[in-house]
Amino acid sequence: MKAILALEDGTLFEGQSLGATGRTNGEVVFNTGMTGYQEILTDPSYAGQIVTLTYPLIGNYGINPDDFESRRVQVEGFVVREAAEIASNWRSKQTLDSFLKERGIIGIQGIDTRALTRALRVRGVMMGAISTEDTPESLLEHIRNAPGYGSKDLARQVTAEQSYRWRVGDTKPVSAGSVSEVKPRYHIALLDFGVKYNILRSLANLGCETTVYPCTVTAEEVLRANPDGIFLSPGPGDPEQYGYMVDTVRQLVGKKPIMGVCMGNQILGYAFGSKTFKLKFGHRGSNHPVKDLNTGRVYITSQNHGYAVDPDRLKDGMEVAHINLNDGTVEGLRHKELPIFSIQYHPEASPGPSDSAYFFHQYINMLDRHYGRS
Repeated sequence: MKAILALEDGTLFEGQSLGATGRTNGEVVFNTGMTGYQEILTDPSYAGQIVTLTYPLIGNYGINPDDFESRRVQVEGFVVREAAEIASNWRSKQTLDSFLKERGIIGIQGIDTRALTRALRVRGVMMGAISTEDTPESLLEHIRNAPGYGSKDLARQVTAEQSYRWRVGDTKPVSAGSVSEVKPRYHIALLDFGVKYNILRSLANLGCETTVYPCTVTAEEVLRANPDGIFLSPGPGDPEQYGYMVDTVRQLVGKKPIMGVCMGNQILGYAFGSKTFKLKFGHRGSNHPVKDLNTGRVYITSQNHGYAVDPDRLKDGMEVAHINLNDGTVEGLRHKELPIFSIQYHPEASPGPSDSAYFFHQYINMLDRHYGRS
């Protein structure tokens, strides 16, 4: 079946249908990773977006039940050069195409993804739509009438419906009232702006039990549980929409040690007087160089964000800790006095390099110092 991808500037790509049929719209972005398409599909930070993969052959190792990063597929649409018809891997349970059909995700294949990526790099990310039923004219009209990506509160769309726990030794969420058989090293309260499961797995591997709270949780509710530390998760959307989350974090500052990742980094930026600006085409993929300004060391990182913190507006003791070596934008923050730090990239990888996994250890070390256990 034929399919059309249209961009808001009028650019059209004709290809073949992948996955479900119908019409979908979202902000069109690209990811440079060679593997990890299942993790990308289920990453909540991609909510509201149509994701293009730059690697030409996708789906060759199929879909399995172990590589989900959330409870459902989060992307609005999926674009690949070629989807493998045969999945070859001992863990595979189904093909990419059958998985997308099953989950109702509309995609397109058979287009020049290099040309699409170049268009997004030159002109910037933009709204677009995929359809198996529209004419080019009707699809462009649909895009013009669709709400912009930055106008939506996407965090409420992907956050937990109610709080739950991820205990030491668990491989999946459990009810909030459950009790671990293993005494955890620390109890972490995680504010779910769009958390990936591998963050929770990483904390559990270090002996932490995590209670995950919806993004609408109040500071009073979090502090009532008396956690040892606060974790601010990644998430989708424009942080300018999330004033209620910024207010909550401001009330938590100074109460408990805090670590933030991606959206968590941006929310902390807002909490300390800054704002964010939109990047032309964002940082998405598994090969972004980041420099630690304290040590001078460079890390190859996994990233997924379209906004960056303005370093010139930071105040009240917050300073830049990491920068992106491609464009000089902020990739991490640290407070000069309080036990607070954050990074813009993803220490949990999935997919991507594990260079920065040590940040979870750094968080535990910060908790150890705070509670006199070091």
